[in-house]
Amino acid sequence: MFAPQQQESGRRQRVSLRSRVTLLAAICVAGAVALVSLGAYLTVQQNLYEQVDQNLRDRATNALNLRNIQDVDDNPATSVSALIVALSDVKFTVIDGFGRQVISPSGVMAPPYDTPERAVAQGVHTEWFRTDPRTDTRVYSLRVTLGGQPAALVVGQRLAPTKQLLNDLALVLVLISGAGVVVAALAGTAVARTGLRPVERLTRATERVARTGDLRPIQVSGDDELARLTHSFNTMLGAVSDARDRQRSLVADAGHELRTPLTSLRTNLELLMASEAPGAPKLSDEDKSEIQDDLRGQLDELTTLIGDLVELAREEGAQAVWEPVELNDVVEQALDRARRRAGDIEFDVAMQRWRLIGDAGALERAVLNLLDNAVKFSPPNGIVRVRLGSAGDGFAVLEVADQGPGIADEDLPRVFDRFYRSQEARTLPGSGLGLAIVQQAALRHGGEVLAGRSPEGGALFSLRLPGMPG
Repeated sequence: MFAPQQQESGRRQRVSLRSRVTLLAAICVAGAVALVSLGAYLTVQQNLYEQVDQNLRDRATNALNLRNIQDVDDNPATSVSALIVALSDVKFTVIDGFGRQVISPSGVMAPPYDTPERAVAQGVHTEWFRTDPRTDTRVYSLRVTLGGQPAALVVGQRLAPTKQLLNDLALVLVLISGAGVVVAALAGTAVARTGLRPVERLTRATERVARTGDLRPIQVSGDDELARLTHSFNTMLGAVSDARDRQRSLVADAGHELRTPLTSLRTNLELLMASEAPGAPKLSDEDKSEIQDDLRGQLDELTTLIGDLVELAREEGAQAVWEPVELNDVVEQALDRARRRAGDIEFDVAMQRWRLIGDAGALERAVLNLLDNAVKFSPPNGIVRVRLGSAGDGFAVLEVADQGPGIADEDLPRVFDRFYRSQEARTLPGSGLGLAIVQQAALRHGGEVLAGRSPEGGALFSLRLPGMPG
């Protein structure tokens, strides 16, 4: 029952943009030409009919004035002769108030007359124009006096020549309008073909991207709207290419990092399983305990790594949740979590009130990573210094400094890279993703994170975020 509607929808969808542009140009020109032609035709028609009326009035008036026939009392024959000479190319007659022909020249066909002409002869009207539909004649009547009695001079002219002229004009206008529509359609087609060529190139490029996954930029020519559209599409292609490269890098790095704990887990499990096989040498309780400790450590490392990977992926794909955030509360919550697993490490904290618009969960995760990193590299009974204050330029600065070995100069450029771990950090637990998550959160909030050396000789991380003092 929906088939006709679907077919109609399919026909509408199959009309190309080029055809729609051509059709629109043709319709616009056709409408404009039709209005101009109609206006010209009506103007010429009105002028021609006014010209016929004016011609009849002038002929009648001039004929009467020529021999002063307005008041002829004694010599009607002279009047008839004068009228025949003056009105030789039009129909005429003179009637009285009763509709009788007072002057009826022989050999001259009288124009049609009726009640309006009798009214003029009776003195009701001075003159009268009308069109007789039976004979298609334009009739003009003018009041005169003949033998002291009122009468009317009636003249008429057939409208056939005028209508033929109007028909010829209408034909010419139709032909010109049709030619204009055809020219407009051709011009619209040419303009559409030229204007849509960049769109076709962009369409082919998108089809190529969908078919092959090739994200190379499209060649841009010109500086019009289509060129800007192509620039925007190239920007999108660049963003997609960067995202794909980051995804590939993340997958490759994650696979590399997961391989080590998985291999170690497999080795320990195979060793335990082999010791349980019949006839196999038995492991001592001390060896079993050591292997179990290794398994627990590897499982913890694997769990941490997977959690960091999930967090990093979530941060990349998450939409920013903009809400008012008290940065001090975020830092305090992160400190509470860090203290529970810091052991004998102390925290020296000094903070100013600071507010901003951002994602509280992402900010807490970033601050906690900085604190955990400082705890991990601090010596026993060490102190981690935490400072939050204004930088004086509309930014707050959260500084986290430890008393550990610090960051080597060659490691500084890569300290925020995913899975990058310095030589000192390779023997410590961690996935190498914590600082990458910090940097990602800072960039999402319009800030930045910097690494350097603290006055105590350890590492110093500065997280700059926009906001206002609270």
